[in-house]
Amino acid sequence: MSKVGRVYISQGEQAIGTQDTDVISTVLGSCVSVCLWDPEARIGGMNHMLLPDAATDTLNQSAGAVDMERLINAMVRIGAKRCGLRAKVFGGASMLSGITDIGARNARFAIEYLDREGIVCDAVSTGGDSARQVKFWPESGAAKQRLVRDAPVIHKPAVVETNDVELF
Repeated sequence: MSKVGRVYISQGEQAIGTQDTDVISTVLGSCVSVCLWDPEARIGGMNHMLLPDAATDTLNQSAGAVDMERLINAMVRIGAKRCGLRAKVFGGASMLSGITDIGARNARFAIEYLDREGIVCDAVSTGGDSARQVKFWPESGAAKQRLVRDAPVIHKPAVVETNDVELF
């Protein structure tokens, strides 16, 4: 886990920061990021969770709970107060329309976890069918997202039928 500077996190990672120059960023599809901030201590952190698409919600919840507790504990170790945390939730898009609802399940988990733990959630941007690029300034609690709508389209190369024989 990184604690300073400009950091990019990917699946399963987290970062925390305390300086006004710290910026944590990620790109989310069906994954979810929770940005946590203690406004009094001016400490913040962000995780990038991909919860397993398990047959039972118990596995889903335990994996997410571990990710959340790791982030909270890392922040508390450097001076944040759990009782003063505020949150913003991003991600949970439906990237494979009609195939799975993992994005919605990830978003639901994050919001329910915060509610269960008594952590105030100030903002939520989840769902849809676009990926999100998220930047979080942990010292101030500010966050910015940009929807990534124009993913490259992969085309199969055209097959030209001929009577030629090709030897390798």
